[in-house]
Amino acid sequence: MSSAIHRLSIAAAAAVLLAGCVTTGTEKTAVTGAASGSASTDASSSLERCTETLGTLAIDDGRAADWYGQFGSATHVTSIEPLLRLAVQQSNCFVITSVGNLRTNSRLSKITQQQRNSGEYRAGSKQHKGQRVAADYYLEPQIIIDNDAVGGLGASLGGMLGGTLGRVAGNVQSKSSVVTLSLYDIRSAVQISASEGSSTATNFGAALGAFGGSAAGSLGGFSRTPEGKATVAAFIDAYNGMVVSLRNYKAQNVKGGLGRGGRLKVN
Repeated sequence: MSSAIHRLSIAAAAAVLLAGCVTTGTEKTAVTGAASGSASTDASSSLERCTETLGTLAIDDGRAADWYGQFGSATHVTSIEPLLRLAVQQSNCFVITSVGNLRTNSRLSKITQQQRNSGEYRAGSKQHKGQRVAADYYLEPQIIIDNDAVGGLGASLGGMLGGTLGRVAGNVQSKSSVVTLSLYDIRSAVQISASEGSSTATNFGAALGAFGGSAAGSLGGFSRTPEGKATVAAFIDAYNGMVVSLRNYKAQNVKGGLGRGGRLKVN
């Protein structure tokens, strides 16, 4: 009994030491708190912000993307879009519309049609056409590299520590995620901005197997797909970079105008 408790204590200590081992760019970042209009509460101190709102935004929910299914199955992250929406609103850079989220937009449209056409709602409910706000820009997230093993941290630690703790460390893996965000002007379909974000995570979930099923079950909360959380953090890293770039935005100019043949003439 005492041996089992000892092993569980070591597992807990290892989990605490390794929990939160997620890095993005040069510093750790996360999405926290809440947003309401231009106000935010408990937002991450590392989140970049805009003093002036730049326009309205549609954020792709990713559900139609090639990477969505495999990413969700591997990490148990059901959606990255809500966290992106929270960070974008907290940053005050854009006003977010429902466009881009296929489910939300469909449901809002259904509710609007029901209230407008059923005849069951009070006069003055203002359910007439022409009230929706159009999106000026479209934000597309993409996962380039997900859950890629980088380095042999676990094996090195395992050799140094030895014994039971060494078996835990021996199963530790460092994972890497690389993502991009692309921002398009909807009316012209011109790409306005693009950015890359990256993160690494220490995956210690497999290490709990060294202590048997009971220990792993007791510490299940510590083993929930840190690589998935790291990928979400990578998107925030990419968004921070984009905001810095947008604060210094200057439109590109082509002599003669855009879409009129360009300047790279062919003889």
